[in-house]
Amino acid sequence: MTSTDPTTATDPVTGADQGPPKRTVVSFVHRGGRMTVGQVRAWDRRWPELGKQVGELPAGPLDTDSWFGRRAPVLLEIGSGMGETTSRLAQAAPELNYLAVEVYEPGLAQLILRAEAMELTNLRLLRGDAVVLLTEHIAPGSLAAVRIYFPDPWPKKKHHKRRLVQPEFIALVASRLVPGGTVHLATDWEHYAEQMLEVLTAEPLLRNQHDGWAPRPDWRPVTKFESRAQDEGRISRDLLFERVKD
Repeated sequence: MTSTDPTTATDPVTGADQGPPKRTVVSFVHRGGRMTVGQVRAWDRRWPELGKQVGELPAGPLDTDSWFGRRAPVLLEIGSGMGETTSRLAQAAPELNYLAVEVYEPGLAQLILRAEAMELTNLRLLRGDAVVLLTEHIAPGSLAAVRIYFPDPWPKKKHHKRRLVQPEFIALVASRLVPGGTVHLATDWEHYAEQMLEVLTAEPLLRNQHDGWAPRPDWRPVTKFESRAQDEGRISRDLLFERVKD
């Protein structure tokens, strides 16, 4: 993801000054990688329509109704990777306005190619830091769901502080959900799964829909990370929580 460093943070609805941002450790690294010729052509052809840079968004909440050309429930997927899972999930839910945020440009370009091949009309892409997006451009109580599948586990203990799923982040996610909205996480790293469960359980705005781990849903495609985990003997775990009603 692309990190920004504003001098102050403001609430996207009230415009109130929330003071200087406290987040100094990000959960991502800037990966290199050149796009293929096909990806470059797809990017040039469709990015102006399908994509936006988080750091270049106008101040305030993202106008999803205008961008999608319709009013529909908005789902945010954080970390779409190369887009195979994202494209299939968007295709399976045409009733949703599907937002995918990712930092890896070739991955977003590949997702554009998939969206074209599948003739998807309900998918839009954002390049940048999901925390900045949620903080500055997603209004409280506006998302129907948030999905985070197989985020970087940062397995070394000294790097655990870089993990995305932390109390402050989950509090932010919960605040952006509509009452009854869901947050769905999946990981194949046991320690990270336990941390996720602890963090989500401690968030007062969220309630676990299951007693501990959620059953793996049949509709969630098997990612390359999950396949690799299976080959290496690691078990994938899902968590499904919902925003409590006011």
